[in-house]
Amino acid sequence: MSENQAMVKVEKGYKRSVGIASLFLFLLVFTLAALMIPFLSTQIDSQVSIGEVASREIIAPRSLTYTSDILTKTQKDAAADSISAIYSPPDTSVARNQLEEMRGTLAYINSIRADTFASNEQKLADLAALENIDLTQNTAQLILNLSDSRWQAVQQETIIVLEQVMRSTIREDRLEAARESVPALVSLSLPEEQAAVVSELVIGFVAPNSYYSEVLTETARQQAREAVAPVERSFVQGQTILLRGQIIGEIDMEALEQFDLVRTETRWQDLVSASALAILTLIYFLIYLNRNSTLTQNLRGLVVIIVLFVIFLVGGRFVVTSQSMIPYIYPLAAFSLVVASLFGSKPALVFTLPLCILYAYDTPNAFELTLFNLLGSYTGVFALGAARRMTSFFWAAALIAFSEIMVIIAFRVPQPNLDLINIAALIGIALVNGIASSSLTVLLQYLMAQILGMTTALQLMEISRPDHPLLQFILRNAPGTYQHSLQVANLAEQGAEIIGADTLLTRVGAIYHDSGKALNPFYFIENQLPGNQNPHDNLDPVTSAQTIIQHVPDGLELARKYRLPRRIEDFIVEHHGTMKTRYQYAKAVDAAGGDESSIDENLFTYPGPRPRSRETAILMLADGAEARVRAERPENESELRKVIKSVVEYRLSSGQLDETDLTLRDLDELIDSFTTTLRGIYHPRLEYPGAAKKPPEISKDVPTVPIISRKSPDISANPQSE
Repeated sequence: MSENQAMVKVEKGYKRSVGIASLFLFLLVFTLAALMIPFLSTQIDSQVSIGEVASREIIAPRSLTYTSDILTKTQKDAAADSISAIYSPPDTSVARNQLEEMRGTLAYINSIRADTFASNEQKLADLAALENIDLTQNTAQLILNLSDSRWQAVQQETIIVLEQVMRSTIREDRLEAARESVPALVSLSLPEEQAAVVSELVIGFVAPNSYYSEVLTETARQQAREAVAPVERSFVQGQTILLRGQIIGEIDMEALEQFDLVRTETRWQDLVSASALAILTLIYFLIYLNRNSTLTQNLRGLVVIIVLFVIFLVGGRFVVTSQSMIPYIYPLAAFSLVVASLFGSKPALVFTLPLCILYAYDTPNAFELTLFNLLGSYTGVFALGAARRMTSFFWAAALIAFSEIMVIIAFRVPQPNLDLINIAALIGIALVNGIASSSLTVLLQYLMAQILGMTTALQLMEISRPDHPLLQFILRNAPGTYQHSLQVANLAEQGAEIIGADTLLTRVGAIYHDSGKALNPFYFIENQLPGNQNPHDNLDPVTSAQTIIQHVPDGLELARKYRLPRRIEDFIVEHHGTMKTRYQYAKAVDAAGGDESSIDENLFTYPGPRPRSRETAILMLADGAEARVRAERPENESELRKVIKSVVEYRLSSGQLDETDLTLRDLDELIDSFTTTLRGIYHPRLEYPGAAKKPPEISKDVPTVPIISRKSPDISANPQSE
């Protein structure tokens, strides 16, 4: 890398860092402003908060009986805490497994004892290598020194004692006690040294067979909680709720809130609270992006996500100030669906979580509203999937509404003052929310894709239809190229799936990668008919090469004419990278008497750029592999793999893959995938009985191009197919 290139790279990195820092400063400021919107819109009525001293006496303005969530929760927690931990019954399979392992260990020891060729030191080393037990040097030597009859008695006693121990209940916290009980179980008929051997062998195989059951414990505790009846508090009109000078507790604040006697004011505590949440959100995003650098490399995409996040958050925070049902109709799930359709489900899920929390922050039903939006958004993202069909958006709308309705039922039905009319209204609002979220997603993703030059799955599915005008143009003018593109598309799609690349984008890009050949189809061998004159026979090497290279700018022109997404244009201009038309270049060198210095390589080099993504790199490899295999027709799988490997290695060694993040493991997997797929396409044909084997007659008029060398990894027998 030259000094200028290094400086340009450093400058680009600096600008990217400054851009990301500015973007997150923008996020922090607007997140904080959004969180403060409800505080700025509230009115001051009573300056009271938990832990402070009441400045005046507060009297109940009316009679009221309500269920105290605080007292109820306290009693439920106390009931749950009274339940001791529950353990599962002894698992007999653990005992059987330990006995089986013990028998295997004893068999291993028997083999060591019976080994007449090993020295004593080697046998001790083999005993020290036992996994489950750690024998002392003395014990190991004693095992080796025991006579066969004594050792047989030790083995039998070991099995008996282990079985006795494992029949009892052994919890994880009582494992040491169980092991300490082993020596007392050994038969007194054994000498002390042999009893010690039995104990040491058994202790290593004593394992817990009863485990703490979180499910059973939590179930019992939950049942205890549910058995607690709601605790009610009652006040009569004129009764004192809070005395002057009394320290305000949670139960007092709850009573004041039930009487609507407390409203917050914008205080420094509110600002600190909002700032803490905004900073936490920023740190959350930074950690995610640090572990997943894909978005930081796509700065434009990151800007889109952050701007959408801020827009949905600020708009939502204005809505939640309303005390009506309006906060439930706000289509917050549209943010998740838009991000999922443009950037994938993972970023959508990650960015949705803080958005739902921030949206419901400091609202009366914050938890309910958070789950209402969070579960609805997550369900919608899962239902949307790859967003390849309009039906996916209908399913997303339906499941968003369903999830939100379930949350409403879960939170509203158990309330003591059950209001069926209110629940019915919220269910209707959830239905509207689901439809609005999905409809807004379709509109936003279309507009953003057009403005930002992005490609959505819906666009890819649309342009991959066989009735697309450009595909019809290719099919009519260059049917051979059309079939070649389909085969390459299948090959590339399989490879992309193997290494986890975007299969749909890879397939559609492969279908259009050679579209420029449709303007001059007969200059490419797959479109030439047998018996016709090959137009390259009458062209000098430079003109022939330029004619072949021209299909790249021609394809780009057609892509823009038919308004293909910009991402598809990358496949057209990058699938040959900056490689040379080596057949024409070799002919030019031969014509120059072998003097390569007299040849301008630029006249034989594709304009590039080299592949800049995994998907375009996969296409380059698939295109080259398919052309080479079609030209050389390897006779067996070994030769097939060798041909494909040579294609990949040539492009790797020539630097064509330097700007992609493909790993050597990816390349190995692609070679395997291409071999499997091409083996199915170019498998040997059956030779039917009675068919005389007759060598094909090659007419002098049939265009043929000789293979210069099989060792040259990029010189095809059909160079016009490039």
